[in-house]
Amino acid sequence: MKKLLIALTLCFISITAYAQSKISGLVTDDTGAPIPYANIYVKGGQKGTSADNKGHFILMDVNIDNTILVVSAVGYKKTERELSSSANVSNLSFTLDSDNQLEEVELFGERNRRADKLETLTRLPLAPNEQLQSISILSQKLIDQQNALTLRDVTKNVAGVYTFATYGNIRESMSLRGYRGIPLLKNGVRINSDFRGVGIVTDMAGVDNIQVLKGVSAISQGLGGDLGSAGGVINIVTKTPKFYSGGQVSLRAGSYGHVRPTFDFYGPLDENNTIAYRVAGSYERADSYRNKVNSERFYINPSLAWKPNSKTTVYLEFDYMDDSLTPDQGTINLGGYDTNNIYKLPNDNFIGFSSDRASTENSTYSVRFDREITDKLSIKAGYFTSDLSTYTETSYAFQGSSRNGLPVLEASQRYREYYASAREDKNSVLQIDFVGKDLKTGALSHTFQLGVDYRKSAFDNLGYSTAYPTDNPYVDVIDVLETIPNDLPDGVSVSRNTGRDSGSRTKSYGFTAQDKISLTHWADVFLGVRYTSIERTKGNFIGRSLTGAKRDNAINPLFGFNVKPKENIVVFGSYASSSNPMTSFYTDINGNELGTERWDQIEAGIKSNWMDDALRFNVTFFNTFSKNLNLQAIDQNGTFLGYYLKGGEDTRTGVEVELIGRVLNNLEIIAGYSYLDAKYKDHNSYYFNSSPLNTPKHTANLWVNYAFTNGLDGLSIGAGAYYLGERPHNVWSRNYTHTGVEPGVKPFDLEAYTTVNLQVSYKFNESLSLDVFGNNIFDELGYNAYRTVYLNRIQPASFGSTLRYRF
Repeated sequence: MKKLLIALTLCFISITAYAQSKISGLVTDDTGAPIPYANIYVKGGQKGTSADNKGHFILMDVNIDNTILVVSAVGYKKTERELSSSANVSNLSFTLDSDNQLEEVELFGERNRRADKLETLTRLPLAPNEQLQSISILSQKLIDQQNALTLRDVTKNVAGVYTFATYGNIRESMSLRGYRGIPLLKNGVRINSDFRGVGIVTDMAGVDNIQVLKGVSAISQGLGGDLGSAGGVINIVTKTPKFYSGGQVSLRAGSYGHVRPTFDFYGPLDENNTIAYRVAGSYERADSYRNKVNSERFYINPSLAWKPNSKTTVYLEFDYMDDSLTPDQGTINLGGYDTNNIYKLPNDNFIGFSSDRASTENSTYSVRFDREITDKLSIKAGYFTSDLSTYTETSYAFQGSSRNGLPVLEASQRYREYYASAREDKNSVLQIDFVGKDLKTGALSHTFQLGVDYRKSAFDNLGYSTAYPTDNPYVDVIDVLETIPNDLPDGVSVSRNTGRDSGSRTKSYGFTAQDKISLTHWADVFLGVRYTSIERTKGNFIGRSLTGAKRDNAINPLFGFNVKPKENIVVFGSYASSSNPMTSFYTDINGNELGTERWDQIEAGIKSNWMDDALRFNVTFFNTFSKNLNLQAIDQNGTFLGYYLKGGEDTRTGVEVELIGRVLNNLEIIAGYSYLDAKYKDHNSYYFNSSPLNTPKHTANLWVNYAFTNGLDGLSIGAGAYYLGERPHNVWSRNYTHTGVEPGVKPFDLEAYTTVNLQVSYKFNESLSLDVFGNNIFDELGYNAYRTVYLNRIQPASFGSTLRYRF
């Protein structure tokens, strides 16, 4: 009998323990409708799960006594409930109130968290609207909503961002605030370290968000060695694991034979939710409106997260892309250097050869470590690397001139040559930060960062020579008014020529300190300083050589303030500088080193929230100026005289206006306008007050998305417009400085254009949706140019659809 009582008691205890370890319930909104895929987790612990598509959830193996359960969902206010062993934890009911506030991921992304990996760049634990820098975050939700495929598709939502060049549609080089080719990063590391900012190509399937930091960025990143860094940086952030199961698959098809399946799977790998994974990827192939042009791409992005305890997280991330496409030089200008007479080449005519091909292989790796020391102090460390390999064999059509020794042809004719090029580019960053948030020293509150970083860059441009079957230094002569042959003649071949190799090796370390000091609830002061030491051990790039090693240092300060005259309005101002030590070894005619170049920036404006934080309106004024640039001394024919001159005052002054948010609960809007006055001043090559190439005075963007209700639930319509103003196709120079420049002649302007996109979406349920869209629906004709080398037409009207299934 005694044994039986003991057995029954143990059975009762085990049943009771099991009942206490299982929590179940339903999550609904304030109307009683279920909230699919809400997040449910134990506060301060590792346990968590997500609701199903009907709002039901089950959370297993939880120690219920004195447990706080947190329930959250995108678009709703988070709620918490304390549980006890005496409570009934079966069939719990949670009601979440609608949250009409702006997301911290600004453009309609996930609420209640900072943009993933933003601190890799800013290195301060602040939301985008709290930072002193002007920052825009473009979320994955926005990328999906607009069915964006390219970097320029996404960043056109940010006032003042525009395409600098596509180099035959094989890369994307972006510009901001009048600086060509701003640095493009992936997870905080540079992909292509070419100082001219020639750009990269990337895939949106693995993107969590895209971060645009405007203006001088050297205070946190030390990017002053890059031409264009004074304009800002763009950081592409890849997806990271989630500790609940889910994902999506999609299939996109559209004009010109475009087919693109994608996938994204994520979830925990163990019952205790200490290890999670994510793997996203895509395959894409497409033809083009241009005959003979096509592309193919494979992309995959796997990652792991490990939480050994509640205060520590380790991330392992890998990103790989293999891209192959046909370079397209575009068309030609039938007029002179100063006349815009761009010929609209028929779509069935192609300037190049059918065998032209550009291949890009890029891998990025990262290891990140986050450790909470207390609720106010943490350590963040990361090691990021990138390995880029490109190879191109393609044609190039050009006009005869005195510089190449060939007779000038008729306006519609061009010589056509064939060449090969390749690049190996490796970059790495090791970054460690000690971060504090809201620490008190008397009446003052501090949010600060102390950090060090170590960076390495090594690239090699591999040289090739072309052999032609004739004595001519070209393949043939073509006429764009006639049918152009596209078969490469026999006897044309390329071979390695190590004598044409060039490259560079650099390494640098830096120290950064920043402090946001809250004087009162309405006034903050920002103080910061960065020290950078850079060593260049090899450099024979574009006629600029370095023998041995050269080390230079730079100190860049930052000062700024935020003042709140009203709770919803912030007035801000700042001063920052950026340096370029990499050019300090350039010498004058007497052999004296000219020293480090520097850019200074003054920025001020107003950030404001309206309609109960549903709408954000920002106005920013900036003035960036540089003096004492180290400029090549060249003669009228462009021959480098072997020394440099101190001079070159360049200015960039402008205003950016942004309106972002929800006018109604079901009406989203993104609008922006930028005015830019970019001028060369005291310069030994460029005319006074002339503008840099491809720099528009005006850009504007608009996107609205309306979701229907009252019987049309699930249906939404989105429409957008993008305006790019007139801009010079080349520089106005007194002497020959770059390809195609005609000294003393003002270059023609590329015409302004406006494109309009339209999209209709329907959600059949929470899992299945269909988008039907049209891009450039009015078939606007516009061109992007890089000097006289490339004249690429923007994509004509195209249409497609995307079917998505979420689980």
